[in-house]
Amino acid sequence: MSGRIDPLDAFRLEGRVALVTGASSGFGERFAHVLAAAGARVLVTARRRGRLERLVGEIEGARALPGDLTIEADAERIAAEALEAHGRVDILVNNAGASDGPARAASESLDEFRRVVDVNLNAVFHLSRLLAPAMIERGRGAIVNVASVHAFVGSAPNTQAAYVASKGAVVALTKELALQWAKKGVRVNAIAPGYFDTEITAAMFANEKSVAWIERNTPLGRAGEPGELDGALLFLASDASRYVTGTTLLVDGGWTAR
Repeated sequence: MSGRIDPLDAFRLEGRVALVTGASSGFGERFAHVLAAAGARVLVTARRRGRLERLVGEIEGARALPGDLTIEADAERIAAEALEAHGRVDILVNNAGASDGPARAASESLDEFRRVVDVNLNAVFHLSRLLAPAMIERGRGAIVNVASVHAFVGSAPNTQAAYVASKGAVVALTKELALQWAKKGVRVNAIAPGYFDTEITAAMFANEKSVAWIERNTPLGRAGEPGELDGALLFLASDASRYVTGTTLLVDGGWTAR
């Protein structure tokens, strides 16, 4: 082997276009910054227009596409605008999420269960389906879905049946879409975070007993810190993982190894 090897080159995203959902806070906001820092031109979507506009003001060349992905017409418009913005979408990060905690299954309404499944699962399928044809036509694309540690284990003593069910389904959907599109050049993978301090988990992190429970049950002894999903995201979104599809990368501090 001759010549200089740059192992970081495969992680760079210059010339790529990335769409991040659920970008008005938490993981999505961070993901937008990370992808832009790696060279991608970033498009962001979420329901909260004001927060999106603030975010794009922080990222050079970013564009906001506000809307509700659980509304079919909104999802179709967002996909069309994303493709029109730069002529393609190379990377789709399906990050938007919702929880039904602390609802208990025996008393949870079917409408509430459906609401969470619509956000966490149906929107992932719909937007992926809308953008995949253009990726297939170009012969390349990377879809990164955000699942959860609770796609693999229940959330007890927390109670969130719709969240757990929908995130488990995201892992299964990731495998199925990966198989359907692999020979078309489109890779589909997922990240399964453990406990991080986000809007969804804010109530837990505001409670000392809950934080102690997280620390006690995580082999690394703490919750995830900002930035500890960056590497997983860049790996799955970039050519560094060009021989990886249909997998879910757990970033959980060892939670599921117990």
